[in-house]
Amino acid sequence: MPQPVSDTMAAGFLTVTNKGGTKAELTSVTSDVGEVTMHETVDSAMQQADRLAVPAHGQLVFKSGGTHLMFEKLKHQPKQGQTVSVELHFADSDPVTVEMPVKSATYTPKTGH
Repeated sequence: MPQPVSDTMAAGFLTVTNKGGTKAELTSVTSDVGEVTMHETVDSAMQQADRLAVPAHGQLVFKSGGTHLMFEKLKHQPKQGQTVSVELHFADSDPVTVEMPVKSATYTPKTGH
């Protein structure tokens, strides 16, 4: 996650890996830092996604300019060097908690990590 440049909004990037033999569906992401929505870019326009597929033995990459997380109504502004805890919710499995490091405001991951 790049350090937010806004007091109320931030973006989040990560890679979700599915080591299982069946497709997983990410249905939501939650965090104590604020409201989180999933967005994807379709025909150069950003739109909110209700669910996103993680292919069997594959990855779902959240990155700048593509599929990404939007953190809104931030309760506090994460600072570089901190971590933000997010919980990934799936249709057919238990939630997974991930710690996202906060990077510089200009950080743009090439692989979504």
